Amino acid sequence: MNSNTKRAVVGIALIVVAIVLLVVLKNGGSDTSATTKGVTTIVVKNGKPVGGIKQLTYNKGEQVRFEVDSDVSDEVHMHGYDIMKDVKAGGSVSFDYSATIEGVFEAELVGRKEQILELTVNP
Repeated sequence: MNSNTKRAVVGIALIVVAIVLLVVLKNGGSDTSATTKGVTTIVVKNGKPVGGIKQLTYNKGEQVRFEVDSDVSDEVHMHGYDIMKDVKAGGSVSFDYSATIEGVFEAELVGRKEQILELTVNP
């Protein structure tokens, strides 16, 4: 192979590598679909959400997953979906359901009337 042929092969190889990197980096190297979204934990201390009201956003059809770790006993109510679960002091409760209703919804500690989550479900 002469030097011009070697240069052409190296040049083509560099172009292929650049294209592959561009495609991977453009996609961020990750998928944000429902299957890769993790479980968000909302920590409740002294009856209030640590760090303020948690904001979650999903697309319709995705699986909503979150957990409430609380130092107080109360009922957690996910409005709109009308899901209610009791959490004991020092315990936790998990929510896992399909985002079937579009809109903005809140979850609250019912006895304290304390909002802990705002859920947005996009079309």
